[in-house]
Amino acid sequence: MESLSVSIINKSPHELPGYQTGGASGMDIRAWLSSPVTLQPMERQLIPTGLYMALPHGFEAQVRPRSGLAIKRGLTLVNTPGTIDSDYRGEVMIPLINLSTEAQVINDGERIAQMIVAKYEQVSWQVVDDLETTARGAGGFGHSGTH
Repeated sequence: MESLSVSIINKSPHELPGYQTGGASGMDIRAWLSSPVTLQPMERQLIPTGLYMALPHGFEAQVRPRSGLAIKRGLTLVNTPGTIDSDYRGEVMIPLINLSTEAQVINDGERIAQMIVAKYEQVSWQVVDDLETTARGAGGFGHSGTH
């Protein structure tokens, strides 16, 4: 499999985002904290990572929750997937929220999110009077039934 070369600055003492298995699509991202952060139920906070990167034009980084944190501790991202654009040069910050009923402590170096780098296309709109028809048509949410 080909790999994409991406410039990155890591101001934290932690390892770079990495794949935990050979078939993983997402790289785990770690918190960079001077002291533990406690998130109360329904509280949200931006968690620093110490990472700064320069994605090539035509690529984005998608930041997503880690499934283990979500199911075991109720920690997820406020917006998911979060998008890091190719022209952003600030620190990668993770917007965590605690959806559990108990306070949750985030520790320095803890894996708090995963990141996927993906290619995208920019759109050039063509204004028309009609759209081509499909079998689905304008059928929206729940249009195909429950079975």
